[in-house]
Amino acid sequence: MLSQGDHTGDLCALDNCKHMIKLRDQKPGNVYLGLPHRLDRPTSGILVLAKTSKALTRLNKQFAEKSTQKIYWAMVTGAPKETPTRLQHYLVRKPAQNKSYAHKNEVPNSKMAELIYTKKQEFDRYSLVEIELLTGRHHQIRSQLSAEGLTIKGDLKYGAKRPNNGGSIHLHARKLTLTHPTLKEPVTFTAPPPKDALWNSIPAIETQ
Repeated sequence: MLSQGDHTGDLCALDNCKHMIKLRDQKPGNVYLGLPHRLDRPTSGILVLAKTSKALTRLNKQFAEKSTQKIYWAMVTGAPKETPTRLQHYLVRKPAQNKSYAHKNEVPNSKMAELIYTKKQEFDRYSLVEIELLTGRHHQIRSQLSAEGLTIKGDLKYGAKRPNNGGSIHLHARKLTLTHPTLKEPVTFTAPPPKDALWNSIPAIETQ
């Protein structure tokens, strides 16, 4: 599902949640919801929505200032390093292809992208890596991991050989920590991965 509507007219999370709140709270007028961040369409996991414009402004500021902590999980092919690894690339976005290209050195129209990945578990054909996202660029994790020879399962756009059922990829927004916009207290949200054979191979204690 899209985070926000686009030219396709497909159902998006923002409109879907507005409709749910309208029915749940029996609101006669329009429902306000703000979207302070997005997930790629084939990605699963946590998406935060703001119920007021004041909350949206405060959350936007946190994301812009990178004061949130975003943790992702990915199932990848290739050979992840055994120690925590910081990746820094310069990404160039190509809107016509809806794709970003990673370069080791700065090039025209590029933006610096940075993350840290840690190998957590190894399976028969895939490895589970945990990613701390330090910047928030278009297709950043997918592009940077691919540039390092680590292809996310099902991600045809960035080098996977086979698609997943339903067009999903094995990239999951696992954990998000931010400051509550009105309580001013830190809050952490954690999402279990989707149910499929590969995600289910992670020990249950790790996915709680």
